[in-house]
Amino acid sequence: MQKGEEWFDQWFNTPYYHILYQNRDFNEAEQFMCALSDHLGISKNDKVLDLACGKGRHSIFLNKQGFDVEGIDLSTESIQHAREFENDRLKFNVHDMRELYKEQEYNFVLNLFTSFGYFETEEEDLAALKMIAHSLKENGVLVLDYFNTYKVLSSLPEKTVIDRPELSFNVHKFLNNRHVMKQIEFTDKGKHYIFTERVEALRKTAFLNLFEQVNLKVINIFGDYKLNSFDKGTSDRMIFVVQKS
Repeated sequence: MQKGEEWFDQWFNTPYYHILYQNRDFNEAEQFMCALSDHLGISKNDKVLDLACGKGRHSIFLNKQGFDVEGIDLSTESIQHAREFENDRLKFNVHDMRELYKEQEYNFVLNLFTSFGYFETEEEDLAALKMIAHSLKENGVLVLDYFNTYKVLSSLPEKTVIDRPELSFNVHKFLNNRHVMKQIEFTDKGKHYIFTERVEALRKTAFLNLFEQVNLKVINIFGDYKLNSFDKGTSDRMIFVVQKS
């Protein structure tokens, strides 16, 4: 499959993606960033990479707190928007996380809000994690925030209608082999659209195996944005804090 043909290349670069997800909780995200930066002890001299940064909301907030942040994402539209906020300590670039960006450059890499697991194969997952490991300085830390796969799978299949001022989206979530699928259907100006999000149903054990293969050591696993401990039956998130060894 060529670049530009993968589902995330197409879907993330449409205005409809941003319409559907316009109601994300910015307050919760900012509180999470504050709790995380305090927990990790990020200093003003550290360099932070926001990997798969989208429109850069986390990068922008962290930079306002005084941190040196760089955001990368595959979506040209998202990066174009994010670049409006650039300054000497905040930069954005279009980049594929499976390819090396900068070697031993960052003290912290943040991969937030289930921005991993979009790929077809475990080899691609490993390529992305190898890129992260190479990008981290010695003893650098990765925070990888994923949905709690155990809890998500327990609710499938699921059909919902999400209403936005502009459009109504019919959303169908289901499991297809090793991927959690989200089929999104809607009609705009008489034209019918169908997009499909596909995220790997990676369980905790799968992540631990992947981290081990690239010499990333697990320090903590949190279950929500208040940094409570992970419980596979009740937690909403799996937030891995891992260190380059």
